[in-house]
Amino acid sequence: MSKNNTEFTRGIEEKSKLQMFKKHLLIFWSVFVLGVVALVLFFIGVSNGTFGFMPSFEELENPKNSLATEVYTVDGSLIGKFYFENRSFVEYSDLSPYLVDALIATEDVRYKDHSGIDIRGLGRVAKGLVTGDRSAGGGSTISQQLAKMLFPRESFEKKIDIVFRKFREWVIAVKLERSYTKEEIMTMYFNKFDFLNLAVGVKSAANVYFNTTPDSLKIEQAAMLVGMAKNPSYFNPLRRPELTLNRRNVVLSQMVKYNYLSTVEFDSIKSLPLEIDFQKVDHKRGMAPYFREYLRTSLTAHKPEVNNYPSYAYQQFVKDSTEWEDNPFYGWCNKNLKADGTAYNIYKDGLKIYTTIDSRMQKYAEEAVVEHLGLDLQKAFNREKEHHRNPPFSDDLSQENVENNIDISMRRSERYRVLKKNGMSMDSIRLVFKQPRKMKIFTWKGERDTILSPNDSMLYMKGFLRAGFMSVEPQSGEVRAYVGGPNYEHFMYDMVTVGKRQVGSTIKPFLYTLAMQEGLSPCDKVPNIPQTFILPDGTPWASKNSTDKYEGEMVTLKWGLANSVNNISGWVLKQTTPESVAAMAHKMGVISKIDAVPSIYLGTSEISVYEMVGAYATFVNKGVYIKPSFITKIEDHKGNLLAQSVSRKREVMDERTAYLMTNLLEGVVQRGTGVRLRYKYGLNNPMGGKTGTTQNHSDGWFMGITPQLVSGVWVGAEDRSIHFEGIRLGQGANMALPIWALYMQKVYADKSLGITQGDFEKPRGVNLNLDCDDASNGSKNNDLIESDESDFF
Repeated sequence: MSKNNTEFTRGIEEKSKLQMFKKHLLIFWSVFVLGVVALVLFFIGVSNGTFGFMPSFEELENPKNSLATEVYTVDGSLIGKFYFENRSFVEYSDLSPYLVDALIATEDVRYKDHSGIDIRGLGRVAKGLVTGDRSAGGGSTISQQLAKMLFPRESFEKKIDIVFRKFREWVIAVKLERSYTKEEIMTMYFNKFDFLNLAVGVKSAANVYFNTTPDSLKIEQAAMLVGMAKNPSYFNPLRRPELTLNRRNVVLSQMVKYNYLSTVEFDSIKSLPLEIDFQKVDHKRGMAPYFREYLRTSLTAHKPEVNNYPSYAYQQFVKDSTEWEDNPFYGWCNKNLKADGTAYNIYKDGLKIYTTIDSRMQKYAEEAVVEHLGLDLQKAFNREKEHHRNPPFSDDLSQENVENNIDISMRRSERYRVLKKNGMSMDSIRLVFKQPRKMKIFTWKGERDTILSPNDSMLYMKGFLRAGFMSVEPQSGEVRAYVGGPNYEHFMYDMVTVGKRQVGSTIKPFLYTLAMQEGLSPCDKVPNIPQTFILPDGTPWASKNSTDKYEGEMVTLKWGLANSVNNISGWVLKQTTPESVAAMAHKMGVISKIDAVPSIYLGTSEISVYEMVGAYATFVNKGVYIKPSFITKIEDHKGNLLAQSVSRKREVMDERTAYLMTNLLEGVVQRGTGVRLRYKYGLNNPMGGKTGTTQNHSDGWFMGITPQLVSGVWVGAEDRSIHFEGIRLGQGANMALPIWALYMQKVYADKSLGITQGDFEKPRGVNLNLDCDDASNGSKNNDLIESDESDFF
């Protein structure tokens, strides 16, 4: 019986153990299943955004990227960008294979095998946490890193979201893998990553650090950029080159480890220096800065409202309103809407703007301005001003006028506006402007550190001569070169499209055009005698000549224009009216106000270089005015055409009149005020031009024409009271003409431009004898002096 009891007891125990096992097993599986269910529900919740921010399907399919708008020249050079982030999109095919291999070897060796989450990598991280092995590395895949960049942790609205951020990155990474191919994810990664120093995306980084493109990166360059992915602030090649070099070599060693690079290759590459070719990103520097700023302000302009313009700027309102109506690219961003109904944004929509500028001609134009102003004219100006009472102002300006000028400049400065806004009194502000401080100033040999008061620095900067230059292809109206000043960083006021100055005798061809229209020819002779006009108040007025050569004799119209003789211009004006001259100028593209008075041919009206070049191109283009254009087309970042240029043209005069005017302008170069183009600069091909000099030599102009290019130059100081004292140095032939000459020398020397030295095309039916280079077939002057100064008498 005892035995039976023992067996019975044992049976009860075994049954109890079995029941307990089943219970534990049930509990285990219950917990396991519940855990799995909870985990599934948790990830479903994370995926649906229950626990905080989660991007939608549309956001995953179209992640927000701020792409820089790129500006290209007609010959394919990238000359600038507009951006919030300096990022430009590249395709996978544009990436160097070294970039891809280096990133995979360093950040995610099983990238091609997983679906967004690397389980083995997570296991490695867990083991490292347990053992304290920091060399175990991170567990984030490339897809997870991209998720973090596309939807940064700052997107999470609550602090508690930080707890779930890693889970979110996992979910987003998996969703990205489902929505994109491996190549697309890799491309997005390189386009999104911020490499610092305004180099966002690998295209910008390749240019900023190595002055190259992503597809041309060498293996050591690609390794450095990939190495920065670990911590770009720490591995910054500009601030910590040694650390960055070591990190680059770590990347290269990873490439050896995973058979992307041989040991022999590694040994030869690891000792190479970084060889950074840093290209500083600064919109004030680089090619065509004045032009790029014109593009930016023009494309983003809003519809002009008269209430937004002060009373003295009414003419600017008229100009802007005309542009808004007639120029499809003026205010283009606000005139056109994207598919989502919002306006285009040049700072983040990644547009591609293809311009008419030729990078080679632009380079030659900028060089010509620097060479003439920096190496010649400024030195002559400084020598002349050495002994003046208040340099750089003319001695005919009183001390009171000088002080008033500086005071006006002070009130226009940003420093003044800030101090005034902060409530500082005028006396205190003036005291601030008299206190010396450290600053960088412009010199033609580069920036220089110095100590000056703001007042003295303004006076110093006023002493530099400025320039405006534009060159256009007359048959198409496309602008090939645009230089708004000597240095955009220090002289930001644009003297091509924004600034206007008196044009002097360059206005006279508008007057002579009317004479040619009425049947006169360049060789017709007229009396070289003073022409008196009676003003509305009954006062007699006549302009003076700068020379008495041939005065009282009969001279040709060609000689009269070539030597800018005011008597001849007065005679021509008496055959028409000042109103007709103003109307002709307006037909030829001048939109600035021109006073229709007897002195109109002295050029006292203020007109821009842009307007004058467009007008003169009409002569070469057989009498047809084409509005100068700057843009050929605009595309989105995928290459889809958004806008295309359409020429705006009108016939102003017949071919005969236009051809006779080119002949008259040729006379200026053959034996007139532009003759130094021949004997000094060796330009002996067919060309014409017109010099212009305003009263007191405050402005010097030269307008030059050739069969394929029409270009215009203005030179002067910021203030009209700063000028050369004499006509020898202060005439347009000395101030402005040399820039045109230097530019054309460079253009003709570059055979790749296709600018030939052919003749102006003669229209059919014109059989006039135009061989009359001087007044009476006897003048042999080499370099005549012109002046547009006049007095009442």
